[in-house]
Amino acid sequence: MDILFTDHDWMTQLGSSVRDAGGLALRVSLDPETITAIDCLSEGGGLPLRVTPYWLSLAGPGPDDPILAQCLPSPRESEPDPDAVPDPLGESLHRASPSLVRQYRSRALLRASGECAVHCRHCFRRNLLPSERGYISPEDQAAAAAWLAGHPEIREILVSGGDPLVASDARIEGLLSALRAARPEAVLRICTRCPSTLPMRFTPALTALLRSFRPLRVVTHFNHPRELSPQADEALELLIDAGIPVSVQTVLLAGINDDPEVLETLFAGLARRGAQPYYLFQADLAPGTAHLRCPLSRGLDIYAELRRRLSGLELPRYAVDAPGGGGKVYLPEGIIGREGDRYILETPFGGRAAYPAD
Repeated sequence: MDILFTDHDWMTQLGSSVRDAGGLALRVSLDPETITAIDCLSEGGGLPLRVTPYWLSLAGPGPDDPILAQCLPSPRESEPDPDAVPDPLGESLHRASPSLVRQYRSRALLRASGECAVHCRHCFRRNLLPSERGYISPEDQAAAAAWLAGHPEIREILVSGGDPLVASDARIEGLLSALRAARPEAVLRICTRCPSTLPMRFTPALTALLRSFRPLRVVTHFNHPRELSPQADEALELLIDAGIPVSVQTVLLAGINDDPEVLETLFAGLARRGAQPYYLFQADLAPGTAHLRCPLSRGLDIYAELRRRLSGLELPRYAVDAPGGGGKVYLPEGIIGREGDRYILETPFGGRAAYPAD
């Protein structure tokens, strides 16, 4: 397959991003309540609207479309949510440097950027301040590298965000060079949604750059089979042909993919392309996301059906990040009971956490 992507393609996409109700209304039908919600966000009331023309090209015209629903601000985001917490993964409790989180013994996460090509409405880091949405500063980069150099037990470094690939090749190369100098043997995990939201970002030049920093793998994010477009296929093929393993995370989202048929199609399609379905995540308890959370009780039923339908290569692990920084819990085996309207989870550190059942 000929790869035709250039730097101009992805930069044009970002430069043409839709950021307000007027631009979005030119492409899809919006009701007055949604327009008001978008306008409030533009005034600083929450995670702002941002969506690439490419992403909108995958969408249907109505707000219930599974592509559009992932990026379309909803009036329901402002509804009270007693279960929500500003930092649902408890990352602030595990900060090793201003941009580095170390929750597990063998791996650390670097938040390299607060920028994304598309602002997903289910994002658990949606409460980032505007001042945190730029690329990592040289000072924070140096502090993270110094910490990592002093902790040889860290075997994997997750380069996350936002999206660390929504930046120039030069910035990405500078960051990865600093990390590789600090930890020559560590596996770098590039956590990016660009294969689904901005697949033209994967130019031959960027792919060669990433390949030069192996051991390195890309961990990406697909939620719906409609995201498996010809452009996404080209991006995945370019990475896999370069010897870069690709793992895929999916978030279980109400009204978007909470259907065994949809998820079966997605996971089988990913495996067929050589990308490994990795995690199916129960949504985090982030503010403004309650309307997108599939009830855990329903999620367990969906996963039981997926286990009947999918092979071992196609089936991801079902997991939830325990509220309050308790760590990743595998489902259903991590559920040790139920108390009222809460499932009780056993965390990997021996503690307990509660997650809403319905």
